[in-house]
Amino acid sequence: MNTEATTKKTVTIVVPVYNEAENIPHFAAAVDEAMAGLPYDYEILFVDDGSREESREVLRKTAAADLHVRALYLSRNYGHQAALTCGIDNADGDAVVTMDGDMQHPPALLPKLLALWEQGYDVVQTIRQTTEGVSAFKRLTSKYYYKALNLISEVPVQPGGSDFRLMDRQAVLALRQYREHDRFIRGIVGAMGFRQVQVPFVAPERYAGTSKFSLKKMAKFALDGILGNSILPLRISFYIGLVSLLLSFALFGHVLFETFEGDTVPGWSTIVIVMAFFGGTQLMVLGVLGEYIGHIFREVKGRPLYLVDKSAGHLTNERQTTYNTGR
Repeated sequence: MNTEATTKKTVTIVVPVYNEAENIPHFAAAVDEAMAGLPYDYEILFVDDGSREESREVLRKTAAADLHVRALYLSRNYGHQAALTCGIDNADGDAVVTMDGDMQHPPALLPKLLALWEQGYDVVQTIRQTTEGVSAFKRLTSKYYYKALNLISEVPVQPGGSDFRLMDRQAVLALRQYREHDRFIRGIVGAMGFRQVQVPFVAPERYAGTSKFSLKKMAKFALDGILGNSILPLRISFYIGLVSLLLSFALFGHVLFETFEGDTVPGWSTIVIVMAFFGGTQLMVLGVLGEYIGHIFREVKGRPLYLVDKSAGHLTNERQTTYNTGR
């Protein structure tokens, strides 16, 4: 028996994809090149998040041609974070690397992440310094979003942090215990602790295609990050309500004073302004409460985080059904 082969550490590279047919073969080849010569057994686990084009067929062909590749196909589009969770749940490596398949997370960084893991770090987190070709609007919104998030978050979230990271087996098993539906994995990983180190990088432009992360998805992701990491919006709502109550007392005192002075003039403008102010305040507070209640509603239903449709590559049925219920 080859003792060297049996003692090799294993690495699973988890890659969620959605309509990325043009990128998949190029990405797999780039990973194979980066891992060549390293003393690890590795696999590339693609998770197809309900693609509507030929990504599934491309994945089947890639898995058939490359023994390092296997794939899971979700039953529909569940979103990036759920697809990432599916991959992590089904990753068997001693180290698990999560990254996007559009080449904006450079596979060439893999040896550096693994070297830091060998030094004893449980989480090697990459920090995106900038992205080539990204708009100024996206850079600014990302920058100030993380600043605002860290002002209210109970656990600091690293600005520029991405879902390109390496996790030791211990950290992966810990992450699997977090089963909330409205997921913000960057915040969860930061909250877990363990020994972490950061690696800065410049994200290149996409190899092919366009980003599937629309403004609507970006806004939802940002909101999940806020609501999942802080209850401060609820407290702010309370203070807004308190200030509104105090203002109402002040307005009531003003009305009494004018009445005693005999200076009251019937007018609809004051009434409209007051009603608009307090009505808007109440609706805003109710909206914040509604968001939290909506999150609670999704959690108490206890539905699966995702459902796996099919698989390709060397994935056994037992492994496929271990975590796909989300509980």
